[in-house]
Order: sequence, then structure tokens, then C-alpha cells
Amino acid sequence: MKNSIYSISITVLTIFISSCTKDKVGGNLPYPEIICSEPISFNNEILPIIQNNCTGCHDNQNGYTLTNYQNIKSNYSAIVGAMKGQGFLLMPDGGPALPDSIVEKIQCWVNQGLKNN
Repeated sequence: MKNSIYSISITVLTIFISSCTKDKVGGNLPYPEIICSEPISFNNEILPIIQNNCTGCHDNQNGYTLTNYQNIKSNYSAIVGAMKGQGFLLMPDGGPALPDSIVEKIQCWVNQGLKNN
């Protein structure tokens, strides 16, 4: 009896430990399905996208202020959600939806650590 309890305990412990060491696909990335091949610059790529498509309405009005790095960083999930129409009203308001390549660029910037570069 002691040997079977010992064997079962060792088996359960081994399974538990080995399952914790396996990486899941995408790790802890917010958007694991997005493959990013190039570094994304906030100042040269992300900020212009937001300025051209969002700040016409979201500049200290309409719920979100998207005029600076900190506000954009803090609201990235709402920005992506609105651009994809997932959990938020599809933006830009009145459409059309932005191309997937633009949304993916923002997702890459997020996956790369939301750098202020």
C-alpha cells in the first residue's frame, strides 16, 4: 500500500512539474497570433497612425484621449479592439475599417513591449 501511494505521488508530481516547464505558443504576448519581423517605432509608425485615424475625435473628448504616448500605451487594448470591432464600436467611426496591416503593426508594437521609441 505504501509503495502504491508513493508511486502515485511521484507520478503526479512529475506530471505537474513537467507541465509547468512547457512553454505555451505565444508565451505571454497579448497577441500571440501576430508574427513581427521588424522592430516597430512608436514615434515613426504608431503615433502617425493614431494621429491620422483617431485624434480627430479622441483629443480630450469622446471618452479616450489619444494624443500622447502614455494615453496610447494605457489604452492599447481598447484601440486594437475598436480597430477590429471586437468588444468595442468599430473605429474609425463611420468606417471603413482600417486595413489589417495597420492593426497588426499596432499589435506588433504591443508585443514588442510598448516601447516609447
